[in-house]
Amino acid sequence: MDKIKLIEQGQTQKEMPDFNIGDTVKVMTRIPEGDKVRLHPFEGTVIAKNGSGVHATFTVRKLSFGEGIERVFPLNSPAIEKIEVIHSGKVKRAKLYYLRGKIGKETKIESA
Repeated sequence: MDKIKLIEQGQTQKEMPDFNIGDTVKVMTRIPEGDKVRLHPFEGTVIAKNGSGVHATFTVRKLSFGEGIERVFPLNSPAIEKIEVIHSGKVKRAKLYYLRGKIGKETKIESA
């Protein structure tokens, strides 16, 4: 078990900002187009964080044209260029799945 943890620690290469559940983040992902690579932003609220170490993931939810879109990102993915924290939110839960049933101003999260 200790050897596996040592190998996993060596694979975390990037410094990521410290963000929590309820924060609004902008995730810049690399998208290959032919021989070029373009950055595509995905901005939304962090509704969940799962796992630890190399296997850690986080879920970001945004509204696009009235339709809710959720995307799960591996924290140590090479496709993620950077993560910007837009503003911090103050929440009392570890998972914000209840936001799926809310629309409009009901989805607002109090600032920390």
